[in-house]
Amino acid sequence: MANAGLQLLGFILAFLGWMGAIISTAMPQWKTHSYAGDNIVTAQSIYEGLWMSCVSQSTGQIQCKVFDSLLNLNSTLQATRALMVVGILLGLIAIFVATVGMKCMKCLEDNEVQKMRMAVIGGVIFLIAGLTVLVATAWYGNRIVQEFYDPMTPVNARYEFGPALFTGWAAASLCLLGGALLCCSCPRESTSYPTPRPYPKPAPSSGKDYV
Repeated sequence: MANAGLQLLGFILAFLGWMGAIISTAMPQWKTHSYAGDNIVTAQSIYEGLWMSCVSQSTGQIQCKVFDSLLNLNSTLQATRALMVVGILLGLIAIFVATVGMKCMKCLEDNEVQKMRMAVIGGVIFLIAGLTVLVATAWYGNRIVQEFYDPMTPVNARYEFGPALFTGWAAASLCLLGGALLCCSCPRESTSYPTPRPYPKPAPSSGKDYV
C-alpha cells in the first residue's frame, strides 16, 4: 500500500511538472528588460519569450509581435524551442506509459511484474523529459547572464531572468522528482532457492538383535 501511495505521489508530481513545462513554453516572459542604469525609461516593460516579444505600457496596454522568421532567430532560441517541445512530447509519452503501470489502474492486472516495469519505464521517460527541460532553461538562462555581463551590450539592451524561466526550472524539478519516485517502484527480483531433496528413509528394523 505504501508503494502504491509513493507511486501515485510520483505520478502527480511528474504530471504537475509536465503541465509547468507547457505553461513555461507558452509564457512570453522568458527574459525581461533590466532596469539597471540611471537613464532607463520605466514607462514601459519589455519582455521576450520563445515565440514572441511584448511591450507593456504603463497605461496597461500590451503589444506583442510574434517572431516571423525561424531562420532569423539565434541558435540559442532555436535550440531552447526544440528542447522544450521534445520535453513536452516525452512527458506526454511518459504519462501514457506510467498510467498503464499504476497500481490503481486495471491494466495488466494478471502480470504484476510487467505492470510495475511499465511504471518504471514511465518514470525513466519522465526523468529524460525533466533533464531536457532543465537543459533548455539552463542554456537560455546562461545566455541571458552572458549578455548581461558583456561589456559590449548596451545598458538599455540588457535583460534579466523572467518568470517563465523560473517556472521552467520548477517544472524540471517536479519531473525529475516524480520520475525518481516512479522508478522506486521497480520490482525486486525474488531469490529462488533450489527444492530440497528428500532424504531416504531408513529401513525399518527387523527386530532381531545380533551380538
